[in-house]
Amino acid sequence: MRAVVLDEPGPVDHLRLRTLPIPEPPPGWVRIKVEAFGLNRSELHTRLGLAEGVTFPRVPGIEATGTIDADPDGVLEPGRQVVTMVGGMGRTFDGGYAEYTIVPRSQVIPFTSDLPWETIGALPETLQTAYGSLTTGLDLQAGQTLLIRGGTSALGLATAALAKDIGATVFATTRNPDRIPTLTDHGIDHPLTDDGTIAPLVREILPEGVHAALELVGTPTLPDTLAATRVHGTVCFTGMLSNQWTVHDFYPIEYLPRGVRLSAYGGQSTDLPAHVLQHYLDRIATGQFSPGPIHVYTLDQITNAHQDMEHGNHTGKLVVRL
Repeated sequence: MRAVVLDEPGPVDHLRLRTLPIPEPPPGWVRIKVEAFGLNRSELHTRLGLAEGVTFPRVPGIEATGTIDADPDGVLEPGRQVVTMVGGMGRTFDGGYAEYTIVPRSQVIPFTSDLPWETIGALPETLQTAYGSLTTGLDLQAGQTLLIRGGTSALGLATAALAKDIGATVFATTRNPDRIPTLTDHGIDHPLTDDGTIAPLVREILPEGVHAALELVGTPTLPDTLAATRVHGTVCFTGMLSNQWTVHDFYPIEYLPRGVRLSAYGGQSTDLPAHVLQHYLDRIATGQFSPGPIHVYTLDQITNAHQDMEHGNHTGKLVVRL
């Protein structure tokens, strides 16, 4: 099979296409014929040497979408449509940047859809993280207000769509003023240009601050995101677009505004119920839900895709279609 291999961290040319043996799944695992996979910042962190617990050489990729090719236990029939994500993929065992991947059956989610593979491939990790952040991380309710810091990222756009589905009013930021129309077109109620300090802009519109905020940029903007949130509101730290995720010399009483709660979210495939995945696939098929812009590459274009991800050249999700 063809696969992308990373022998050691480094620049994009360290991602090399190779021919590897098709892996054999042990009991409790399944082999997936990969049809598409989404790119994630986690894989950029792995390539740059910023991720912990990764062993090399490694086939990267924390998610994959395709069909069951083999299940030694006979639980899932060949040809069954499935997605899989995280659980060690692309870190402690080889991931989705390949024509075939093997994963524990426990982290496989079956579904049924006639959507194009590249559309389905844009969904698993993004939907899991957006859904988990809004439910477990923020407990967002209809009628509440949500601020998304890093709104034009694939995760930001997906979270906004889910939040609108819940019935929330959404604020979202972008550092690039040219991308404000993208936020508006995606149904954002209050698109904001982010110059590093947006709390005053939020409080001009909503003097008490937002009920909930999703931090996708990282620790550089976290204090300002906290400042935009009302007393008894919650900020969920989920993303690190800035590649900075550590707060140095953290003194909670001084760092946290009075009465504002700080949570975090990092989930697994089991945090995305199968019925939720199926629900949104069905809604995409009927035009009732949009996953946001999708930019499609081939496996041969993996270095171009990583370059675009690293430099933020596109809005929305980057997907490789095999």
